Amino acid sequence: MSCTTAASTGGSCAAADSGIYAFLAELAFRLASSSTAEHGPATPELTRLVAVLFAIAVVSGSAAAYLLNKKWNLLRDLWLTVEGLFDRVPDISYLASRPRQSYPAAMFQPVTFEQAGRRSKSLSQTSERYVFASQELPAVMEGNNFRPAQTCSAHPPEIRRIAHRRNMPALLSGLGKYPGRCSVGRDPYHMREDSHAAAPRRDVARAQPARRQPDDAPQNRIRRIRPARCAGDHRALVGRGGSSNGPALLKMKSNLRKLRNYPFHNMLNHVLSGIFSGNAVVTKCSEHTSWSSMYFHNICQAALEANGFDPELVQLCTGLAETGKALVECEHVDKIFFTGSPNVGRHVMRGAAPFLKPVVLELGGKDAMVFCEDVKLSDVIPWAMRGCFQNCGQNCCGVERLFVYESIAEDFISAIVDKVANMVQGCPVNQNAVDCGAMVMDAQITLIQALVDDAVAKGAKVHCGGKRNDSNGGQFYSPTVLSGVSSEMRIWKEEVFGPIMCLITVPGDDDETCIQMVNDCPFGLGSSVYSASTSRALSIGSQFNTGMFTANDFGVNYLIQSLPFGGVKESGFGRFAGPEGLRSCCLERSIVVDRIPGVRTSIPSPIGYPMDTKRGMGFGKGLIQLFYGGLLDKVAGVVALVRNG
Repeated sequence: MSCTTAASTGGSCAAADSGIYAFLAELAFRLASSSTAEHGPATPELTRLVAVLFAIAVVSGSAAAYLLNKKWNLLRDLWLTVEGLFDRVPDISYLASRPRQSYPAAMFQPVTFEQAGRRSKSLSQTSERYVFASQELPAVMEGNNFRPAQTCSAHPPEIRRIAHRRNMPALLSGLGKYPGRCSVGRDPYHMREDSHAAAPRRDVARAQPARRQPDDAPQNRIRRIRPARCAGDHRALVGRGGSSNGPALLKMKSNLRKLRNYPFHNMLNHVLSGIFSGNAVVTKCSEHTSWSSMYFHNICQAALEANGFDPELVQLCTGLAETGKALVECEHVDKIFFTGSPNVGRHVMRGAAPFLKPVVLELGGKDAMVFCEDVKLSDVIPWAMRGCFQNCGQNCCGVERLFVYESIAEDFISAIVDKVANMVQGCPVNQNAVDCGAMVMDAQITLIQALVDDAVAKGAKVHCGGKRNDSNGGQFYSPTVLSGVSSEMRIWKEEVFGPIMCLITVPGDDDETCIQMVNDCPFGLGSSVYSASTSRALSIGSQFNTGMFTANDFGVNYLIQSLPFGGVKESGFGRFAGPEGLRSCCLERSIVVDRIPGVRTSIPSPIGYPMDTKRGMGFGKGLIQLFYGGLLDKVAGVVALVRNG
């Protein structure tokens, strides 16, 4: 009877195994768009083989997906993508195009020379009015989830993430209604210092469109500015520590923009970080981007209004030096973020110094790009073109020094000159095929020509360009290739900010020599090295004295908004973007509370006032022995604590 039962049980198990194998095999066949019926009855061995292979494939695929998701957060990104598909993006075009009040300062269209209107200079009195209009908002917007004391940031994490995801498309939808306004780097309407000047500017548009700041995992940036709990020291027996970004936030952040190369991005970048970290923001734009900045500011306020927030949280001042001076010296401004030249940056620091006001400076750059001898020229030439001529060279992290190893220098020059000489220059508003546009300021052309002439006089060679391009009647400087650049030339150390490719040969293909040449510069913003060996590129770049570095890539530091952006030396100090950038908009505080619930910290009687010096010194010595001594010292420390306590 027992034998029969055992045989029956074994047969049931075998039948169950066969059923599982058959099921897996049939599932595998169906996933392959076929059926076992199409191939006739499968043998048990074939069924078992297909089932085992299918199971291995499923387990391996699941493990690979888990590891990939652990490294790159694929599921999170996929979820955010699906979540974003169902978001309602407000149409703010009707708000962004609302008419604005005209003021005494005249604006001119540089192509047709017609007067387009008048705009405010926003001098010192007006600047203070803008500050007062926005400074109290972070504290009073509790109904809109802006209370810093609750969240240590602008919104609760989920609300803030949704607001960011909705605000960005809303901002872009406002731009999309008027592509001509965001595709020019130079204002179509320029505010002149003299409102009654007779001669209008001769500026024209540049080729490159204003860049969108990408949304790089905003929830990561949000998480980084929450209160952080520190592990603490093991010697903190009764207390635990942490840091907080609130409620003592910077109530007022001022964003001074002297640059005129990316007017939309330059404004939006610091407006976003300021709002996300719980601040009101007042921006002073460059006088050369007055018209477009007013329009972009209108879009920012419309996006806030469309999402239920007070648009007065963001303010804009236009004007000249006295406007910026008034903001720097305003007692209600808690921190200054300045982007511009080193010279003006020194003035900003000088103005903030009497008030001990913190300043973040993002100044000029003279970025180096290095091509080692093992690169493939066809792969790196497009990077050289992009680095040197993007936005007509008017790029803070643009490539101004191109270091090419000696063994490939001649081949590189012969290949690059033809490409640069065939670049099309013109106004992108009137034609489509434009590679390089105009300079924002006519004075910059004079500076560029002086730098080129100085280099040629000291031995450099101009292969193409090297002069102003008058064929289009505007502010154009021809794309230029300059070789033989050496350290005694002005162009080696002075920022060009124009369409000049400076080729520098690295003698002997020596990495150490290259590192010395790259670091021989007063600026230190970004850098990049191209090599067939990534480890070699990293080894070279790690020794550059710059704030940013990329291996076999260019400018991607700016694209990845979870990374801090900034430089060293003449390129400034401080960082924006990334967790560091958000935290720099906060006033961090250290907070300590009792570690054990119900236990309150008290001062031991031996060290309390009035103090028994002998017992106090013995008690203190015992603590030091307990915390820092060896095993025997710790025992002696405990004895001293008991004896003197």
